[in-house]
Amino acid sequence: MSTTARLTISLPQSLLALTDEVASEKKISRSKLISGCLLEMAEKRKIAEMEEGYRAMADEHRQFTEMASTIAREVVPNWE
Repeated sequence: MSTTARLTISLPQSLLALTDEVASEKKISRSKLISGCLLEMAEKRKIAEMEEGYRAMADEHRQFTEMASTIAREVVPNWE
């Protein structure tokens, strides 16, 4: 079960106007719109962190493969 907390924020008038416009178009409250935007930002952040991790793992795997190939050639000279 999700709990909610009340939050008071200050926004530039232009951003508040945009918030009201988009919320009206989507027929949702300001709170729901802002919550949705934050959830979307959190998801993008999570995806970016995962991509970074996959790139790091790929580098580690490439290095391991190069090392293993070098060792294999030393142990088995005709290894290809």
